[in-house]
Amino acid sequence: MTSKLDRGPAAESRRWFAFAVLLVGAFLPPLDFFIVNVALPSIRSGLAITPAQVEWVISGYAATYAVFLITGGRLGDLFGRRRVFFAGMAGFGVASLMCGLANSPTVLIGGRVLQGLSAAAMAPQGLASIHSLFPEHERSRALAVYGATIGFAAVVAQALGGWLISMNVWNLQWRAVFLINLPIITAVFMGGIRLLPDTRSQVPVPLDRIGVLLCALTVGLLVVPLVEGREAGWPWWLCLLLLGSPLAAAVFWRYEIALERRGGTPLVSPQLSRARGLVAGLTGVLFFYVVSAFFLTFSIYLQDALGATPLASGMMFIPFGVGFLIGPLTTPFAIRLFGRFVPAMGMMLEVLGCLILSAAVAAAPTGQSPQLALVILAVGLLGFGQGWALPTLIRTVIDRAPPGGSGMISGVVNSALQISAALGVAVLGGVFYALAAPAQSPSSLATGFIATLLGIAACLVVSALLSVYASMPRSTKAAAPFGVSIRPNRD
Repeated sequence: MTSKLDRGPAAESRRWFAFAVLLVGAFLPPLDFFIVNVALPSIRSGLAITPAQVEWVISGYAATYAVFLITGGRLGDLFGRRRVFFAGMAGFGVASLMCGLANSPTVLIGGRVLQGLSAAAMAPQGLASIHSLFPEHERSRALAVYGATIGFAAVVAQALGGWLISMNVWNLQWRAVFLINLPIITAVFMGGIRLLPDTRSQVPVPLDRIGVLLCALTVGLLVVPLVEGREAGWPWWLCLLLLGSPLAAAVFWRYEIALERRGGTPLVSPQLSRARGLVAGLTGVLFFYVVSAFFLTFSIYLQDALGATPLASGMMFIPFGVGFLIGPLTTPFAIRLFGRFVPAMGMMLEVLGCLILSAAVAAAPTGQSPQLALVILAVGLLGFGQGWALPTLIRTVIDRAPPGGSGMISGVVNSALQISAALGVAVLGGVFYALAAPAQSPSSLATGFIATLLGIAACLVVSALLSVYASMPRSTKAAAPFGVSIRPNRD
């Protein structure tokens, strides 16, 4: 669809202002995923929240976001991206208020689930609108700005969260990390409604409602037992739910195959699984983003085991942010040196960071901080490796997609990253709390954190091996390792 923002300097300025509105919808979801980590110790003491409920604050958000992310993009195609974007932003504002005013763990978790659902509606609209807003010669710049916005949100979140809690404006404490969204969303509504044109797909894809429900059921049956099982003592009904997850996954996949055979449009096309290396690549993505457990457990270790303030805790993530910003800048040089092995090389740098940090924590006397230089080096390596691995791994997987499938597979990859984040917190967060509880002493917290780091390192090794396999040439003629990039929908 052609928008009215097509020609002339004034039109160019206006479409960038419109895009800036959409970027807020891209900025808030990763910000709220990461910012809450540094607030969790304060939330736990303020609401008397259990370890399982702490995990739900993160996993509930990530899992809901993951399941409905592709659906959010389809809704924008069907009903108009402007309408769906502002509906999602309104829901995100209500959910943020709900979290900020929560007086119980149940209300807070409910607010986080609603945040994830709302984020899934508003986040995809920015990427999907690039083709409609910009002429071809400006789209690369718009995509670069879009990616930088998401990366910037992840980088600043920890430090911003620590600063907000330490400032304690109006005695809000941890509630400020959620309520900070409200003035941002209000400003977007006041200035953005008139700026943002309404675009939609010229050939909208019908919504696979049953596929969405089956996908949600599959993820729910997996995440709920993994989060609740340890604390509940693994009763039979939770074990039954966990065993039901692969069954639900099989039903989902058979339904998608049947829908495609009937000429319908499934949520995830079964044809994608036939592309060589694609399943291996997606499995690698599922093992890759378990690094989300690092943000949770490192923050708890710093504040509960070492007595760091939320601000000091947030500052300790700065090396990660610096590394994450520098990493992508050096990726072209890395590709010239290592070719298709860049994702694996990045993950090996992250593994090295995990090993250095675990050794530094193990060597530190009980209750005392590890050697600062080693911590900065290790956290910086984690960020730098992530900066190498994340974009190149995504592009490697998308390169496996058959012609015309890159748009769908990019949505699937983004959903897989969020599911990986939820599972990382559920599984490795469970390991952390199993070793840290019930004493919650500096020694047990350090042991739990070391175990989490080693678990992350093991998952990254698996992901690296799968990424190497996925990037193997599909024929005797080698394919370009990063020949396909993430593209917006072409309407």
